[in-house]
Amino acid sequence: MQRLERYWYSLNPVSILLWPLGLLFGGAVMVRRLAYRWGLLKCFSAGVPVIVVGNITVGGSGKTPLVIRLVEVLRGAGYRPGIISRGYGGSAQDWPRQVGPDSDPQEVGDEPVLLARRCKCPVLVAPDRVAAALALLKGHNCDVILADDGLQHYRLVRDIEIAVIDGNRRLGNGGCLPAGPLREPAQRLNSVDFIVSNGKAESGEFLMTLAGERTINLADPSVTCALPGFRGELVHAVAGIGDPSRFFNYLGRRGLRLLEHPFPDHHPFTSTDLAFGDELPVLMTEKDAVKCQKLARDWFWYVPVEARLDPELERRLLAQLSYRAVPARATP
Repeated sequence: MQRLERYWYSLNPVSILLWPLGLLFGGAVMVRRLAYRWGLLKCFSAGVPVIVVGNITVGGSGKTPLVIRLVEVLRGAGYRPGIISRGYGGSAQDWPRQVGPDSDPQEVGDEPVLLARRCKCPVLVAPDRVAAALALLKGHNCDVILADDGLQHYRLVRDIEIAVIDGNRRLGNGGCLPAGPLREPAQRLNSVDFIVSNGKAESGEFLMTLAGERTINLADPSVTCALPGFRGELVHAVAGIGDPSRFFNYLGRRGLRLLEHPFPDHHPFTSTDLAFGDELPVLMTEKDAVKCQKLARDWFWYVPVEARLDPELERRLLAQLSYRAVPARATP
């Protein structure tokens, strides 16, 4: 699939050749969704409001920073949020699994560990989101669930759907897998409650921007440095995310001189990957830092980012949640 990705953002002979398969895939996805809607396939209601944060494209779009910000918004409004996730890339044999700040990302996935560290709220992972939701509610006093990357997991009833898109790459060539990057046909966006666009928003979308102005030393997290402190300096930039160029461009705009090292999303880093033969500073994303903790050297740094949302999105989300949450809060 990684080999096909280069063809997903334009119409070219390869994507055109695969277009019939994309139509079949998109049709099958729509039939499956309708089967849940019509009751032909059974759905599960968690009994508390469920907010799903996902996307309709393959690859990263900024869901994790958005989930972190939503936890802050919900907690500030008096809710007790919990997070469920698939645990993509995790090798654990028994599910569901509770994730803590010190959990092994190889077992439970890199993004859940990052969420546990940043959000300081219960995080449960399982390929079956229903099982994760049940385990979350059984073990914790949560009154709202955030489902990270669960837009296509229709077995779990959701109250609010938030679709995140990459404001620059958008929907690629508009084709479904394998012809394009879409997990569902583009019209799926018409049925979600909110569309959040990372970096550049169009009409009907809410803008999200990511910002991070400090770096944290991977070997000693108590040591920090302002990102402008690296301005003009030659650094190794490492990114194993959905779109590494986003991280590289962010550093470049802040005046850093980069030796770029892109890796596939969720890449399992080894010491060889980071052996550049010198001691130039190595800057990486926070998600990559979760996996590189055991490989840390004194010159390794990571850049945590914060999601900045349109205040109107936060207001509307809380208003909609308040309406949906009344029956759940009244249930003993």
